[in-house]
Amino acid sequence: MVSRVILFATTTGYQIRAFDDAATRLGIELRIASDSCDQLDDPWRDRAVAVRFHDLVSSLRALDVAVLERAPDGVIAVGDRPAVLAAHAARRFGVRWHSPDAVECSRHKLKTRLRFRDAGLATPAFEAIDDGVSRATAVARSEHLLPAVVKAVSLSGSRGVIRADTREELAAALTRVRRLLDSHEVRVLRDPEASTIVVEQFIEGREYAIEAVVDRGRLHVIALFDKPDPLDGPFFEETIYASPSRASGPDQAAIVTAIERAVRALGLTHGPVHGECRLGPSGVTVLEVAARPIGGLCAKAVTVVDRHDQRASLEELLLRHAIGQDISDWSPNKEGSAVMMVPIPAEGVYRGVEGVDSAQQVRYVTDVRITAKADQLLTPLPDGATYLGFIFARAASADDAERAVREAHARLRFRIDRPVPLV
Repeated sequence: MVSRVILFATTTGYQIRAFDDAATRLGIELRIASDSCDQLDDPWRDRAVAVRFHDLVSSLRALDVAVLERAPDGVIAVGDRPAVLAAHAARRFGVRWHSPDAVECSRHKLKTRLRFRDAGLATPAFEAIDDGVSRATAVARSEHLLPAVVKAVSLSGSRGVIRADTREELAAALTRVRRLLDSHEVRVLRDPEASTIVVEQFIEGREYAIEAVVDRGRLHVIALFDKPDPLDGPFFEETIYASPSRASGPDQAAIVTAIERAVRALGLTHGPVHGECRLGPSGVTVLEVAARPIGGLCAKAVTVVDRHDQRASLEELLLRHAIGQDISDWSPNKEGSAVMMVPIPAEGVYRGVEGVDSAQQVRYVTDVRITAKADQLLTPLPDGATYLGFIFARAASADDAERAVREAHARLRFRIDRPVPLV
């Protein structure tokens, strides 16, 4: 019998096609559960089950109807909110996966901090600021944390994250993040947790990311990424991930150990995880561990190999794990790899790009994918949530791959019409 997996993702998720292709290669039936329109007959032509990530009850009911004939053999989620529904669906259908409580905690920055603190992990001092707290009170309660980072607890990808070094900067950051949380774009998500802000001490050090799978409680590392560009603020727009990591052996071991402890503290037991941490003078501080794989098209930067030197994509590995296959033979690819998430330089209307052909000719560059659309209104971080595109490279070393994506980026010329200032 063909194995069946339900993929939970938003309709705008970049990874849906990659998972569909991987499922076809493996002979797995992939059903998609997404926030597509439930009033039209298959508007995206993907036979997706229409769900609402803010409404667990109706979404689980829709899934019950969709899988009446046979329950799935596994689930996968792309994105933080889809991961919550996936956890509830896995429990409902008797599928092994992370628990709903663990997934809820992993996507909520305050709950994560509390779990880490209670487990004795290194974690920065912090204050939680609820919606009803005035700005003056919030500043008074948080100024002892300076230099600090102001964070929207339920947004991801560095959105709503701002550093503040002074009382004035703290007040301005709190105002800006609160304005973002009050925007229609965020409120339409109907996230009951979206109103809380966390202010925490800034942690010195370099950032690293881990891509891994928790297999019956054990962490199976797929990739350890360097983030070579300093992320010191005032905003924290990520640009380059490069692997294999160039950190020392002891530092890499310390990072993996810290992520393992964080996974246990959150209660994540079975499924993909994406961890972020800082390595500084005081050691490793885990920033977050999400119950999902790396976001966007960045998964293209990850491949694994088995003992026969057979290569597989991240999506293939996760599908294998979802249906219960043993993944212990698969290990990180030692080939150098890098991805650049092309940052938005300024707010405005996107008109186009020049130099893509030249960028693709850079040695070691494997793909240049511009995802911005003509006439799209661009908003940089920390208010926005997108990038202009992605640049990928593979080489013998991480150094060569990193240099390649930087050179390719330097050859691109984006045309962005700046907004006309109001008089």
